[in-house]
Amino acid sequence: YTGPWPATCERMEWSVLLDDTRRTDELIDKDVMAMEAAPVVRAEELAGAGATVEWVPGFNLPFLMFNCEKPPFDDVRVRQALLYAIDVDSLIGTYMAGHARAATSLLPDYFRHYHRAATVYSYDPEKARKLLAEAGVDELALTLRANDNWVSTLAPAIAEDWKAVGVTAEVVLLDTTALFADLSTEPEPGTLLPFDVVLSPGDPSCFGNDADLIISWWYGDNVWTQGRSCWKKAGDGKFDELQTLMQQAREATGNEQQELWNKCFDLLAEEVPLYPLFHRELATGYQETQITGFEPIATTGLVFLGASVKA
Repeated sequence: YTGPWPATCERMEWSVLLDDTRRTDELIDKDVMAMEAAPVVRAEELAGAGATVEWVPGFNLPFLMFNCEKPPFDDVRVRQALLYAIDVDSLIGTYMAGHARAATSLLPDYFRHYHRAATVYSYDPEKARKLLAEAGVDELALTLRANDNWVSTLAPAIAEDWKAVGVTAEVVLLDTTALFADLSTEPEPGTLLPFDVVLSPGDPSCFGNDADLIISWWYGDNVWTQGRSCWKKAGDGKFDELQTLMQQAREATGNEQQELWNKCFDLLAEEVPLYPLFHRELATGYQETQITGFEPIATTGLVFLGASVKA
């Protein structure tokens, strides 16, 4: 290799550790030099043990995904009500130690193409009750499938917020494979996918921060809209409207393009087949006594360009 970033060491060893306790202990014991996605609950412990923890604002988020083909979640008012009923600021303060920003759009406000959506889901339980009543929904009982990773701590609090507006939620924690195992193909005609609402993390910005890429990831004509949220099959025409707007935006430039993206963000914030609760800062831990030139990034992963092992 003769490029501008020559290797600064002869070999690297990567440890794939899924258990947060073990990952954190390895960094504290200096068995590893750096770790991605440092657990929020142990950030102070890491710092106290001499490690450096840096928080970088990114796109990483928890989202709610609704089964848009299944009553009553096929009614946009129900989906909106469930979002208005969640005290997101409390989630951020309690479980993210303040290291996140409540969603005001699909994109966080520090991303290019950001537009504050026409609909923003500030905590409003009264509005949630009103929307449920308008939709003719009373004493709704649902199952909340939640990923068993860092978002699992949010699920019980969300269920409590929903309980306050008359919605009973049973929380079921599953690993990623099990969470989506039966939600990855379009269901047979006349059948519905076996879920109500999903809580899971996501971050397509690891592939880039282009508005088209991020919108297409979750809302394009793909597995998400066909075999997960089923938004394409919802029948209200909003999916097709978004695809038209997106194609127009791809072909436009400058202010015209941004205005078209804005319409996309407004439509998604109103329809919410899948929508973020907040965008969090990502914590990366590393040992400054062992490595120099290392800089954390805003997505999952570790980048060692320009980094060297300290002698």
